[in-house]
Amino acid sequence: MSLPPTASPLAGRHVAVLMGGPSSEREVSLVSGRECADALERLGARVSRVDAGRDIAQVLTRLNPDVCFNALHGEWGEDGCVQGVLETLRIPYTHCGVLSSALAMDKAKAKAVLAAAGVAVPGGGLFNRFDVAARHVIEPPYVVKPNAEGSSVGVFIVHEGANTPPQEVVAPSWTYGEEVMVEPYIRGLELAVGVMDGKAMTVTEIVPKTAFYDYEAKYGEGGSEHVVPARIPPQAIEKAKELSERAHAALGCRGVTRSDLRYDDINDIMVLLEVNTQPGMTPTSLVPEQAAAQGVGFDDLVLWITEDAYARSGAGRIAGSSDPSGQDAP
Repeated sequence: MSLPPTASPLAGRHVAVLMGGPSSEREVSLVSGRECADALERLGARVSRVDAGRDIAQVLTRLNPDVCFNALHGEWGEDGCVQGVLETLRIPYTHCGVLSSALAMDKAKAKAVLAAAGVAVPGGGLFNRFDVAARHVIEPPYVVKPNAEGSSVGVFIVHEGANTPPQEVVAPSWTYGEEVMVEPYIRGLELAVGVMDGKAMTVTEIVPKTAFYDYEAKYGEGGSEHVVPARIPPQAIEKAKELSERAHAALGCRGVTRSDLRYDDINDIMVLLEVNTQPGMTPTSLVPEQAAAQGVGFDDLVLWITEDAYARSGAGRIAGSSDPSGQDAP
């Protein structure tokens, strides 16, 4: 359910939606941004759709919005850089701040913080990409991925018995940094937990139609099946939610995040892979799906995220609005 534009607390507010950008996740961000901008317009906001480039500071200075909805994904838009620009311009913005954005995007540093907070994470570590291509740096099966990318870009699974490590990491087309994260492969189920205002929403079980939950499985039509709630024991549901809430807090996150986990249902082992500080808002995205399962429509989710940013600016909650999460804004 969404409020009619004339009754919406966003009526007349100027919201700049940041989308696109220069990262490898540009196409996903454009879809997220379009969906959120459409929702904001349905809510009565005056929306400026901004394909974010290096001139973002000048563009936003000219637009002078009341608040920015940051629908950027990946490097530059999600790693603290744009957040720093918005802090400098003193424009309220959605999702996490500078430090938590930068920390969550750096998988190695985030894992160290999460482990110190008691969150179970995979082993492994950072290795030079040429060393990874030359030999098995850990015993297969293992996973190789960039240290600071999302959407499963540049991820490779090296299966047990594999003769050679992935050579793609030393290909001329590799643009994801000199160091890569190598982690033991955890068999079992792919899980996701949205966290809204510090509270876990529910647990989604992801059944990819491809070999693993790669870019195509995440964003291609019919690429994966989402089971909400996950078909796992109640104690595993609670464990996934508890780990996700703890990770959200440990990294200093705010607003809405999504944690990705693996659950070995045979050996009852659960690990948290990473925290996404700006989860996708596309038609196939997990957080809107979880919100809908709790009775929160897409427009109301976008409204809450936008209001949360405005409230944190010191202006207070936009007059006349309600909080579908059931929690007061921080």
